[in-house]
Amino acid sequence: MLPVPTRLELNGIEKSFGATQALRGVSLSLGLGEAHALIGENGAGKSTLLKILSGIHEPDAGSMMLDGAEYQPVDPIAAQRAGVAMIHQELNLAPHLTVAENITLGEEPSRWGWVDRSRQRQLATEALRHLGAESIPLDAVSGELPIAQQQLVEIARALRSKPRVLILDEPTSSLTRADTEHLFAVLDRLRKEGVSLLYVSHFLEESRRVCSRFTVLRDGASVATGALSDIANPELIRIMVGREVQDLYPRSPRSLGENVFRVAALQGVEKPRAVTFSLRRGEVLGLFGLVGAGRSETLRAAFGLDAIRSGTVHLGDLDISSNSPRQRWAEGVGFLSENRKEDGLLLARSIAENLFITRPGDLVRWGFWHPPSEHREAQAWMKPLDIRAHSPSQPVHELSGGNQQKVAFGRLMYHDSLVLLLDEPTRGIDVGSKVHIYRQIDAAASQGKAVVMASSYLPELLGVCDTIGVFHRGQLVALRPTNQWTEASLLAAAVEGGDPVSPAHPPER
Repeated sequence: MLPVPTRLELNGIEKSFGATQALRGVSLSLGLGEAHALIGENGAGKSTLLKILSGIHEPDAGSMMLDGAEYQPVDPIAAQRAGVAMIHQELNLAPHLTVAENITLGEEPSRWGWVDRSRQRQLATEALRHLGAESIPLDAVSGELPIAQQQLVEIARALRSKPRVLILDEPTSSLTRADTEHLFAVLDRLRKEGVSLLYVSHFLEESRRVCSRFTVLRDGASVATGALSDIANPELIRIMVGREVQDLYPRSPRSLGENVFRVAALQGVEKPRAVTFSLRRGEVLGLFGLVGAGRSETLRAAFGLDAIRSGTVHLGDLDISSNSPRQRWAEGVGFLSENRKEDGLLLARSIAENLFITRPGDLVRWGFWHPPSEHREAQAWMKPLDIRAHSPSQPVHELSGGNQQKVAFGRLMYHDSLVLLLDEPTRGIDVGSKVHIYRQIDAAASQGKAVVMASSYLPELLGVCDTIGVFHRGQLVALRPTNQWTEASLLAAAVEGGDPVSPAHPPER
């Protein structure tokens, strides 16, 4: 086999922010038409490297070559013009503009000094058709679309510039399985057309589906590279985290106790639709379903964030159906949002403030907040939570996604909630951070807490949960012990549906 020509070459890339060295001599080679996986924990330097490649940051040292020529983008527009486009994990659309306007943003076709709307629509249609997403209406306001469709619009915009290098940062995190397969088919076509892909995903099986080679970053340095076919996942995880991971899904002995939380015939404005389930002490209940099936809406309604049209929510013998989220916290029900940036965290506030905001009483002295106590308490919590930061005073927006998620999860642990409602608790975080959160869930269940965990990731549901329920079109249509499920049967129930679980016909558990 002839060697593949090099498309992008990085040598000795370094970058520091003050006293923090984010990148320490990173090197990477990307071939023509190659899909290359960039793998590493949150905080390993991946985001910084991607920002350098896309023109957001300039490196302090090192060199970059693109098709044999020096590559030094001064901003994202320069990077795009050079042929390097990036699809961000966090959506980067103009939410008030239409789909067509977003897809052509910065490259609007003009005629006699005015935007050529007809040509704009034509270009947008072609871009969406290339993705197999032509059903998305061109005149829809982007910010009003479902998250999955917004992600497809962003991908379509990136492809509009016909890039030589396409960087994808967790591109499937908000996509349905069908949309993900559409994307993979597009990426396969792009590779055959000579486009080189740098692919970042925390799903190793996804990286194997898309990529042939990999580079691992750890602590800001490139520590391994090679063919994915030559390395097994346990070894890849060991290299990534710098230690052996004995058990990806830790599970301590636990016994299930009495029912402590129950929703009965819970009906939201649109979803959920008459959902019923109960939760026992020491139990981890998983909720699965396709995007839009009603899992998140059920958790939000159960926590009081969304309106309840009918049905009840009970904590033990206490009816808390009409109580506010603040009251839910006080009663011992904690909630983790699937969208940590919009609903889960105060990004401009410190780690300490985010950890303690729901239970500040322990840190108040004579009616006033006591910063020294806050600082000491936060330091004590950051170590077991494995939150990697300069200090408890660091703003949360400066942390990596995995560390942000640990802060959000740590708030529940500090609050000492009896019932934990977790919506996509490991979305967008690395394997090492996932294992840490799995351990926290396992420890909570072992202590007699009750956990509900909505997730789109089947392996973690099967590995972590005692019981799994499946949603279909707003209804809970199946609820069985985990050992009675397989990935195939879970998907079949999510797609095909069935008779809803009801108070009159409770499942055998």
